[in-house]
Amino acid sequence: MSADPMQTHIAKTLAHTSPLISCRIDPTGRFVFAGAEDSKVVRWELATGNKVEFIGHESWVRSLAFSANGETLITGGHDGKLIWWSAAADAPVPLRTVQGHDGWIRDFAVSPDGQFLASCGNDLKVKLWSLADGGLVRELLGHERHVYGVAFHPDGKQLVSGDLTAKFVHWEVETGKQVRTFEIASLSKYDPGFMAYYGGPFCLEFHADGKRLFAGGITNVSNAFAGVGNPIIVQIDWEQGKDAVTHLSKGGVQGTAWGLTCKPEGFLIGATGGQGGGHLFFWKYDQKDEFHTLNLGNVARDLSLHPDGLQIATAHYDKNLRISLMAPKT
Repeated sequence: MSADPMQTHIAKTLAHTSPLISCRIDPTGRFVFAGAEDSKVVRWELATGNKVEFIGHESWVRSLAFSANGETLITGGHDGKLIWWSAAADAPVPLRTVQGHDGWIRDFAVSPDGQFLASCGNDLKVKLWSLADGGLVRELLGHERHVYGVAFHPDGKQLVSGDLTAKFVHWEVETGKQVRTFEIASLSKYDPGFMAYYGGPFCLEFHADGKRLFAGGITNVSNAFAGVGNPIIVQIDWEQGKDAVTHLSKGGVQGTAWGLTCKPEGFLIGATGGQGGGHLFFWKYDQKDEFHTLNLGNVARDLSLHPDGLQIATAHYDKNLRISLMAPKT
């Protein structure tokens, strides 16, 4: 079945006891995982709704990633810890714990060959880890502000990271060498009243063609302290390191783009949350304004696409994980 974004509706809601800040559907499509503000990782079996909690972090769990076969889950928290788990265990316990960063871990990415895990955080560092044994491969130094997002190029040889000031660094994976830097001004703003920058790539993903990089966040910020602004996803020409298309909300919805995914059918999906509530936005790659929107009823803080290409998981502040289906109701 092909995805029909115009028919998208909320098909299932899964409840927890604490606000959710992250989510990922495993590569097998059997489970959906969420990171919560109560320091737990929660796993639901999609077919049954059976719920299992993973206990090991000491702060919010922001990052979730899997080995290629889906058997191993790696989580990262604001406690700076990386934890390896057996994803399908009946009674999960940490298999390996590594103090990965000093301060918050902001994002993860797994290399296309499944060999490396790249992490980034508030210690201004990007780090490469062996996914198999948790060993540190190398540190990548060059950011001067908190590093918000990291993504591998589909060729596996290149890596990009982005920080609070929307400075992006292009790295060579094999050597850790900086290839270049570029900035996307619409993704960050200095607020003179708050005397601080606000913005950065809250989500970051390459298109499978390797020619386009998508970075989501907030723009038109009028009050940095309260996070008032509009969600934005910038389509970046990877070769040029410049904006190609700026995807915005034609209705002027307030919030931040916390999650995104690229669909091969020719459209992009973003999940937003903030003072304007929570929404799914659907944009065609060559158009600024969305062609469809779904109101999710509460602030969305992350997004993950099921391997079937039809189900979208979103993590919400109201303690619920929602599964939206891009197909007609039955």
